Amino acid sequence: MDKRTRLERALDRRELDSIWFARPNSFAWLTGGDNVVDREGDAGVAAVGFDEEFRVLTDTIEADRIAAEELPDLEDVAVERFPWYDASLVEAIADRMEDERAAADIDVPGLEPVDPTALRQPLTERDRERYRDLGRETAGALESVCRELEPDDTEREVATALRVALSAREIETPVVLVGGGERARQYRHYTPTEAELDDYVLVSVTAERHGLHASCTRAVAFDPPSWLEQRHRAATRVETTALAATHEAARTDGTAGAVFDAIREAYDGVGYDGEWEHHHQGGAAGFAGREWIATPDHDATVRTPMAYAWNPTVQGAKSEDTVLVDDEIEPLTSTGEWPTLSTTAVGEYELELERPAVLGLEEN
Repeated sequence: MDKRTRLERALDRRELDSIWFARPNSFAWLTGGDNVVDREGDAGVAAVGFDEEFRVLTDTIEADRIAAEELPDLEDVAVERFPWYDASLVEAIADRMEDERAAADIDVPGLEPVDPTALRQPLTERDRERYRDLGRETAGALESVCRELEPDDTEREVATALRVALSAREIETPVVLVGGGERARQYRHYTPTEAELDDYVLVSVTAERHGLHASCTRAVAFDPPSWLEQRHRAATRVETTALAATHEAARTDGTAGAVFDAIREAYDGVGYDGEWEHHHQGGAAGFAGREWIATPDHDATVRTPMAYAWNPTVQGAKSEDTVLVDDEIEPLTSTGEWPTLSTTAVGEYELELERPAVLGLEEN
């Protein structure tokens, strides 16, 4: 189902005259463009509205640039402008909807709220094409940086190098985590510091372009601790199980909670019962780092074609990639140039995948 049809059905279902999107990820979902100037705000500088047609609303500062540069997926769309000194974007939307029943993904007086998460699922063909490019380029940047690392590099130096490599590809970096050996063992969110990498490092990133988000992690060993290989393999088996359970849930109209149950059982199966309690396990990806995060009894429907980013951790180890699940399981954050290990799912699932190995502990 295309995006226009989804919006038409949303209008009919809620008996709305129009629906508005000003949050950056939803603006990008509909337009393919970027409405962000100040990244500290929840809303961008432009909103896209839909009644029977699309229109974009922004102020006189931004209108010409938005029209020329930020609407690749909307041809001949009307760009309405209001004086920057006369109103805010919220006020401008409210003024235009004074006599209509409308909804918005930001707080606008007089308008109903709308959560666009369900509308953004599943991914369209155009979304999937862009996702493949984003995933490949994100993994390429991450892996190129990781191949150049040395034990005396600092976490912040690595984070900076990765941001530069991704920026050169016109990719934003909402999340960059770099954990040298000591801090990767202590914390699941290893925000970069001046600590040196020392014996090994985990580097994790969530990258964004055209509103789509791709997450992946790579590990590099210099003088690896004796337990690293075992814990890394355990994490890859949990991730493979999560993907197998996702594929099965999509086939049977299953839920995120069912996938979470499989993940929890997989930790037990690889000898790390309870490790899931120390970090979230990931979930559906798309126009947010996670459209939803799986938890016990989570009732979100597992849909396809959709991207999923599962990220199981075993203290000091992590396995994470963004994967397109449809009839097949297609890794998106993959270059084919990083060493891999063959991994099987745990329990009832018959799935074997190649997952990224720890660089320095290659098996093939």
